[in-house]
Amino acid sequence: MENTTTTANPVMLYTEQTPNPESLKFVSNRMLYRGTADFREEELAKEWSPLGTALFELPYVKGVYLCNNFVTVTKEFNYAWEDIMLKLKDFIKNYIEEGKPFINDGFEEAMAKMEEERGASYEYSGEEVEIVKKIKDLIQTYVKPAVEMDGGNIEFKNFDKGKVVVVLQGSCSGCPSSTVTLKAGIEGMLKRMVPEVTEVVAEMG
Repeated sequence: MENTTTTANPVMLYTEQTPNPESLKFVSNRMLYRGTADFREEELAKEWSPLGTALFELPYVKGVYLCNNFVTVTKEFNYAWEDIMLKLKDFIKNYIEEGKPFINDGFEEAMAKMEEERGASYEYSGEEVEIVKKIKDLIQTYVKPAVEMDGGNIEFKNFDKGKVVVVLQGSCSGCPSSTVTLKAGIEGMLKRMVPEVTEVVAEMG
């Protein structure tokens, strides 16, 4: 009965284009990490993500983003996908097959603490509290799922005098079309649903 592990489903991995030509989504049939983890710098990856650390050791990797069953890899400009895509695919597939860890324990709590400290400087009072709640709900319900399908993530940062600031992560960070999506899609929807919103601007995660 010892060889039951051999009947485990094989790891499947396929790639999906993202709106960002520098980012590619590697989708697995396994759950990699329940949540979102964005690594724009190697230092943060070294602290929290064994997979991110391993990917950053490859000369063509510039950013790593994990969410649920996929990894979005952003490449360095001077490499072409046709030269590195299969190498990356094999690398990630082997990594998953070997059962290595993706994210270290405590990551979610550490990020939540950072988020809390960052948000603590924004104090909302009176009707602003309701406005911010409405904006967050809309982003969570309508915007996040669509952005995730493109291999990225969006987080609310703050609201001040009609201006909403969001943080773009994964494939959205540095993507040429994300500005269009932001202005035409997200800003338009928020202005319609929350009349107090006059503008939406983005910071790169």
